[in-house]
Amino acid sequence: MRLKFYGSIFFLLLCPLMKAQKVNHSLWTDFLQTHVSIEGRVNYVAIKLNPSELDKYLKLISETYPDETWNKNEVLAFWINAYNAFTIKLIVDNYPLKSIKDLQKPWNKKFIRIGTNTMTLNDIEHSILRKMNDPRIHFAIVCASISCPKLQNEAYSASNIELQLKNASREFLSDTFKNTIGINNLELSKIFQWYSKDFKQNSSLIEFLNQYTTIEISENAKIKFKDYNWNLNE
Repeated sequence: MRLKFYGSIFFLLLCPLMKAQKVNHSLWTDFLQTHVSIEGRVNYVAIKLNPSELDKYLKLISETYPDETWNKNEVLAFWINAYNAFTIKLIVDNYPLKSIKDLQKPWNKKFIRIGTNTMTLNDIEHSILRKMNDPRIHFAIVCASISCPKLQNEAYSASNIELQLKNASREFLSDTFKNTIGINNLELSKIFQWYSKDFKQNSSLIEFLNQYTTIEISENAKIKFKDYNWNLNE
């Protein structure tokens, strides 16, 4: 995989002479609204029986990908949607299973075709999305597990992504199974432990959290981390 840096955005170098079209993610929204509940539960059984809608969207994003003509929001929406769609593909291709962790090194598996490149989920998350310096991506990408942020049943879109990321952040933090927020005591998802550096880029973790909670958390609040449930989000 080759990447090129333009300002604050990384692009795949796939075909320098070809300008990429912009992706209409409506196919992904249609799929999500059919197979993902409002609570974020995925009907893997139904997708396994009829994967054609998923495969059609994956073919679209495999053939239509960002280049330097795309703006940051277009790139961000593309890679969030790609991560989530290919994660579902990975689960469906190996279903039935109880957890994504039943697979051998799932995040390092090279199965994602984007143009002429074959990528992994880790490539998307660590080499592209995290380098775009918006920690809220951790509430948008979903690793098919109960303790992950909820898989939204609509695609991320360039025109609406700021509101979508704000809402995903607020929703994740208000889910008491995943985070328990108090003024002086916090029980947080391990996402905040694993990616602590991301959440402290421009402020402290508490300052970050206070942007998306209704409770004003004390800067001296004690923090514990919840156990992570890796069972499938079905």
